[in-house]
Amino acid sequence: MNGPVARCFPAIVVSVVFAGCIAAPRFTSSKPAPSPANGTVEMTEEGVASYYAEEFNGRMTSSGEKYDMNQMTAAHRTLPFNTRVRVTNESSGQSVVVRINDRGPFKNDRIIDLSLAAAKSISLITTGTAMVRLEVLSLGDTTARTLP
Repeated sequence: MNGPVARCFPAIVVSVVFAGCIAAPRFTSSKPAPSPANGTVEMTEEGVASYYAEEFNGRMTSSGEKYDMNQMTAAHRTLPFNTRVRVTNESSGQSVVVRINDRGPFKNDRIIDLSLAAAKSISLITTGTAMVRLEVLSLGDTTARTLP
């Protein structure tokens, strides 16, 4: 090799070698939030909830289990799988405890997607969406993958 390529070759080799040493994160993980002496975790969130039902029933969730619209489960963008959350419909005052087993919702203005059973229990079916308050009761596996 002669010319400009020959002069740049050592720099290219060094760049490729160092680029291979950089770690590429594939999953996000976080440390569990500190919990008070009574074992609860104090985290809340307010926003719009929706639900998903028949179209997804029996499909695989992000956690690897099949979605069952008759179970008290939900999808959240960042909470670890198996986190237990109390969801309170702010207009009716009704609440339900759900387990996070999926990722979503995929509409930016929403904070949680409830299973059909959970949505029914807080009168969310007739309106389709509602303002809710989420209270984290216990955190699940904090090494679970989250959405960007």
